[in-house]
Amino acid sequence: MHLVVTRSYPPEIGGMQNLMWGLTKSLSKHDLIKVFADDHENAKNFDKNVSFTIERIGGPKLIKKYRKSLLVNNYLKNNNKVKTVIADHWKSLEKIKTKVKKICLIHSKEINHNKGSFLNKRVLKVLNNVDKVVANSNFTKELAISLGVLAEKIIVINPGIEPIEKIDNKNLKDADRMLQDKNPRLITVSRYDKRKSHDKIIMALRNLKQIYPNIIYTSIGYGEEEENIKRLTKELNLNNQVLFLKNVSSELKNALIARSHVFVMPSITYKKSVEGFGIAYVEAAQFGIPSIGGKDGGASDAIKHNETGLICDGNNLEEIYTSIDLILKNSSYIDLGKKAKQFSINFHWDKIIKDYLKLL
Repeated sequence: MHLVVTRSYPPEIGGMQNLMWGLTKSLSKHDLIKVFADDHENAKNFDKNVSFTIERIGGPKLIKKYRKSLLVNNYLKNNNKVKTVIADHWKSLEKIKTKVKKICLIHSKEINHNKGSFLNKRVLKVLNNVDKVVANSNFTKELAISLGVLAEKIIVINPGIEPIEKIDNKNLKDADRMLQDKNPRLITVSRYDKRKSHDKIIMALRNLKQIYPNIIYTSIGYGEEEENIKRLTKELNLNNQVLFLKNVSSELKNALIARSHVFVMPSITYKKSVEGFGIAYVEAAQFGIPSIGGKDGGASDAIKHNETGLICDGNNLEEIYTSIDLILKNSSYIDLGKKAKQFSINFHWDKIIKDYLKLL
């Protein structure tokens, strides 16, 4: 039996939540698991449809952390069949006291604290005392080592995806209606924050519009930079070229990706925030859509440069513009998309979970 201790879990939406859901669902096909997760307003309905036990912990953030640790420690004390504790974050393990094997996932942003700082020392105290640290990319592994995590502790296992065999016709028709006859089609699915480079995509679009007058850019997400990005779009007179969406269903989101030509997210490092991997690139690839990612972070694990997409400098507007133009020229996205779709098979959970099973 294995325990999974997580701060990020469905029905809450997000990349980390999807990762932990895919991991627990896949593990449950091979062994008994029990999940300790933060509570959510729709958790009760979600939890009754899963095949394993989920214990939810509510309350204010700080109290919740201590309550969860207490519950996990008590469970470990009274159940000698637990073989492993798997955590989504070093903070999830900070108060767990056990001699049972411990595995901690790392993603980049949450460990990116100056070496020797108070937070860095807390991170190292946890990660250098677990059995294995699972980095989501080679970039995250190297970042961890540079910050003092013991190299022999770290293994790289990329996040997985649940393969989507088919998108229903209704959502495809809705996507076609929303995109109308616009062509070519760019898309981004992500939070609006400074490291995602939405602003530079919009600025590049102003010049791309001169070459591709019928171009459209679909941006799906929400976040603190949303109003700034919308204001920039208006200032550059691009309202007819940009479609802003949020709170769309997963099915419609997938249909919009499938009906697009290029996924664009040239992420940068902003302060301590950096893209550890970029599962969104792989999710787009499974629909035959190539991506443009940034050289900062772990995008190169998810995108094979010049084969399944392009890697560029997300800080450089000219590089973003050139990369988009290059991938649109002569419909290069078609061949890149075919290779991206084939590459995405490597990230199916039924393959990724084998690496976790080796650890267990």
